[in-house]
Amino acid sequence: MNLKRHIFILALSQGLLTLNNVTLIAINGLAGLLLAPDPTWATLPVAAFVAGAALATLPASFYMLHQGRRKGFRLGALLGLTGGLLAMVGVVEQTFMLICLGSLLSGFHNAFGQQYRFAAADVASEAWKSRAISWTLAGGILGGVLGPELSKFTRDLVTPLFAASYGSLALFTLLGWWVLGWLDLPPVHEKQFGTSGRPAWRIITQPVYLVAVLASVTGYGVMNLLMAATPLVMQACSMPFGDAAFVLEWHVLGMFVPSFFTGPLIQRFGVLRVLLAGVLLLFGCTAIALSGQTLAHFWWALMLLGIAWNFLYIGGTTLLTTTYRPEEKAHAQGFHDLAVFGVQTVTALTSGMIATSSGWDGLHRDALPAITLTALAILGLMIRRLRLEPST
Repeated sequence: MNLKRHIFILALSQGLLTLNNVTLIAINGLAGLLLAPDPTWATLPVAAFVAGAALATLPASFYMLHQGRRKGFRLGALLGLTGGLLAMVGVVEQTFMLICLGSLLSGFHNAFGQQYRFAAADVASEAWKSRAISWTLAGGILGGVLGPELSKFTRDLVTPLFAASYGSLALFTLLGWWVLGWLDLPPVHEKQFGTSGRPAWRIITQPVYLVAVLASVTGYGVMNLLMAATPLVMQACSMPFGDAAFVLEWHVLGMFVPSFFTGPLIQRFGVLRVLLAGVLLLFGCTAIALSGQTLAHFWWALMLLGIAWNFLYIGGTTLLTTTYRPEEKAHAQGFHDLAVFGVQTVTALTSGMIATSSGWDGLHRDALPAITLTALAILGLMIRRLRLEPST
């Protein structure tokens, strides 16, 4: 088994997935604004994308448990290919619901793709799990650099607007399907089918499991709430689309570049300290965003938001891997991602509504309770562990 080869393929696949996701975030709200029957529903395609991921999370997890990671990943890519083509037809035919349906199928693709990090953890030793997860997610740098540029280049490449953008997503998903054909992960064994594991409720009610889920949910939920609204808010501030693409590009770089360091930071300082640093960065993001709405304010806020997501998501995933046995992974991983995408669905759906009614400041004020709750939960687990440590 060649760990480096597996990680390279998974990281490249993560990059292509992120390319799709970032491009969708950049164009979905604006395409929705053009075609939605009411401006408050502009982010419905974004919500459909996230809802698709939420709906497919558990089925994807159990499908791969029985059929293997490679078959699951390639099936997800085919769903993404279909979604891109449907959204392109929706733009050409000026049919809002087709864009939403295509985004839903792209969400199914995302649900399968979110398991790349778990596939990396599966083949790594205990000591290398955090690094394997980090390096796989580092592949997202490819999407962070190319996604915004792709959205700018294809936005008006053909008429109508965004038709070429959705078409390009289909092509890149097809490329991802081909890349995944080179993946050669260990076969599935019967003992992994979950027949000898603990009941799901016992796994998901562990305090450590709950903190892991809360960290990931807050990181992804707050990030999605703000990122989905960013192109709309910047357009309302009379900023050109290129500025929004620029901010999103650096935001995604903030999400994935730290992946080269997050694993070693977790090994050196501990996962809970890294999670706490992620929460503090969210507070910093909010403080900057509430202080102004210039290009610099958007850039700094979204950059800090990206780094915070990285610490919380990688940290949450790493903490999660300590809470289940191999035969319990489908339940543990599936419910974790279901919670993440469930919250993402809500934030994507409400992002446009809050932005149009309460503005940029309202979005950040609404995020503060979740950030504060997560900080308290992490601190509580740190104190609990200190009390349980034997005195020396």
